Amino acid sequence: MRLKEAIDQLKSGLAGVAEASEVQAMIRVICEDVFNYDQVDVALRQESELPDFAPQRIAEIVARLRRHEPLQYIVGSTRFHGHKLKVSPAVLIPRPETEQLVDLIVDENPGSDLRVLDMGTGSGCIAISLARALKFAQVDALDVSRDALAVARENAESLKVKVRLFESDMLSPQPPGSYDIIVSNPPYVCWSERESMERNVLDYEPGQALFVPDNDPLLFYKAIVKYAVEALDKGGRLYLEINRRYGNEVKRLLQDHGLADVRIIDDSYGNTRFAAARKG
Repeated sequence: MRLKEAIDQLKSGLAGVAEASEVQAMIRVICEDVFNYDQVDVALRQESELPDFAPQRIAEIVARLRRHEPLQYIVGSTRFHGHKLKVSPAVLIPRPETEQLVDLIVDENPGSDLRVLDMGTGSGCIAISLARALKFAQVDALDVSRDALAVARENAESLKVKVRLFESDMLSPQPPGSYDIIVSNPPYVCWSERESMERNVLDYEPGQALFVPDNDPLLFYKAIVKYAVEALDKGGRLYLEINRRYGNEVKRLLQDHGLADVRIIDDSYGNTRFAAARKG
């Protein structure tokens, strides 16, 4: 099978599954992650012969995509903040919006030797990106899932960064030490919002990392803020990714716990997405 034939097979198999632009993006990822062809290779090597496994592998990928399985799980990786990270169904697939949270933290904290805690680390995307971007930072990360911590550990090792990982529940966190920065992207999607979500999220991504009860949408934020008030050093900062429906409620929660400089921040799409505050 030639590369051109493989691409034609992918286009045909994915017709009707996604928009043409999304199919094109999927093909780029498949060519790079499965066949090690970047965009230049794809343009110049259309007649190149692919390995013998290509037809079967492409058929398998198409079948899984037609069942709405996320491509990132199929190829086992994704890109985040300039890095290639392993992902599996044990962790959420990192979103571009969360990259903006990392950028916000890096931009606002130019100092060195900062102590950082990422609560609910999942794949480790936030913790690892901060460990690479901040100057000589000591980064800790916790998660309740051992499988998620295994993925985070593998990502840290592959990118050669030191992140201390702890198995701990965000609702009763037990990491050691005190911190200059605490960050979290906790579960914040209410169960009632499920109906508006895509099948590739509902059917494949881990529900415990996504959902909170309708009657307690700030469940995790209450625990995180309570812990942060104790664990942050004076002047330390708390950063959160939030449900856009509850920006005012999160702001009030932060203020009620005595935190200063409370801000609710939009993402690049104009949606309420982040909260930030400082311990006075």
